[in-house]
Amino acid sequence: MARLALLSVSNKTGVVDFARSLVAEFGFDLISSGGTAQALKDAGLPVTKVAEYTGSPEILGGRVKTLHPRIHGGILARRDVPQDLTDLENHQIRPINLVVVNLYPFEQTIAKPDVTLADAVEQIDIGGPAMLRAAAKNYAYLTVLCDPASYDAYLQELHQHNGEASLEFRQECAIKAFSHTSGYDQAIASYLVGARGEGRGAREEFTLIGAQLQVLRYGENPHQEAAWYQSGTNATGWASATKLQGKELSYNNLVDLEAARRIITEFTDTPAATIIKHTNPCGVALGDSLVEAYTKAFNADSVSAFGGIVALNHSIDAATATELTKTFLECVVAPGCDAEAQEILAAKSKVRVLILPELNVGAKETVKVIAGGFLVQAADDVVADPNQWQVVTQEQPTPEQLAELLFAWKVCKHVKSNAIVVTRDRTTAGVGAGQMNRVGSVQIALDQAGEKASGGFLASDGFFPFDDSVKNAATAGISAIVQPGGSMRDQDSINAANELGLVMVFTGIRHFLH
Repeated sequence: MARLALLSVSNKTGVVDFARSLVAEFGFDLISSGGTAQALKDAGLPVTKVAEYTGSPEILGGRVKTLHPRIHGGILARRDVPQDLTDLENHQIRPINLVVVNLYPFEQTIAKPDVTLADAVEQIDIGGPAMLRAAAKNYAYLTVLCDPASYDAYLQELHQHNGEASLEFRQECAIKAFSHTSGYDQAIASYLVGARGEGRGAREEFTLIGAQLQVLRYGENPHQEAAWYQSGTNATGWASATKLQGKELSYNNLVDLEAARRIITEFTDTPAATIIKHTNPCGVALGDSLVEAYTKAFNADSVSAFGGIVALNHSIDAATATELTKTFLECVVAPGCDAEAQEILAAKSKVRVLILPELNVGAKETVKVIAGGFLVQAADDVVADPNQWQVVTQEQPTPEQLAELLFAWKVCKHVKSNAIVVTRDRTTAGVGAGQMNRVGSVQIALDQAGEKASGGFLASDGFFPFDDSVKNAATAGISAIVQPGGSMRDQDSINAANELGLVMVFTGIRHFLH
């Protein structure tokens, strides 16, 4: 008896050619359902519809079609268990040798801006996951394929092993099928949590699942293995970026690129540039043009900028590209790049140039792994609103000073705690990052700023528990400070600012970054 293949796919990429090879080269009989059956029939392939095979019509508007003993019995039967074989014979069920299934496009549906809850619920596949799980469970006797990219590999297996897929291959396909259904269920659960209006990160269960995009050369250090995974079935974020040129991305590149992306999303209309080293900004600036913004960011700390990661919020033009080629950079990312700029950047062929049109789209939650589990929190995506800030000093900020304080605050949000940022002319002048005490961070930022601290602005991601840092800032020439406030000794800092003629603004929110 000919072997039997069940094909029921939402993503029909390559399925007709694959089915043609199954029939012509290996003598498979085909059963199929819905649109897949019609596509095979239109291609002139012999195919039996599932409803004809089971003797049961599709019901409930197509909700029930493959949930039938002749389908699941054929998938789950163990070929070396006599009772299973007897059951197949008694119920006239053929064993199924190949199950080719992928699922309703749930994630594509919920990505539509006008999707309703009812639309989303209808795209929750039932029969598909049931068949995938059944076939994956019984991989000892049959093969399950859930990805069109596996079709050629399966055909090669048949050619290499006298028309049979190896046990190792079947097991690998089973693992992929279970991962596929797990990710599908996670997407559904996450969507329904959002539809119900729960707070982010409030779920009782949280599942992480990803498909491997690339095995990386190594992790943070050469002795650490690493790989890059895509979450969900739709490529988003860095998985959807276009690499115009350059070497393969490394683990550290991707970590730094994400840090750069988070900073650059703070700035939309005004041209902005940031240069990242080890997840901290060594230069951030705004300008009247993109080339001005990049030049200012580079000059903010040209020593640290060497080998940096650059993010730009506007498409790269020729003038900016020319400046980018004047020093060694690891990566450059922007929402676009014009043709002339691409030609200029090509002179630095090793520089990784990425295009990510939706730079402002990031994860809604962040995850950190700890021993025995992991922590989940809502992303720190609070939009700074100076109208909600409190001026706590006698000296009042001018609109120009308030705009500079806003710039400093936005940058400080993305610097590792304890974070201090000194700015002037919408450009970072000094950055104190990751220190064990705030006094040390203040001193590092002021020392780096040097003369630029005079008339400059200082942002702190946390409150000042003592007035010493305010006094140090004033001695260096700082004119205004923005900080969260909230210390029991806030008044000491306020008094010091008043005595020294500084502006001080409390935001009422902190941005610790660990």
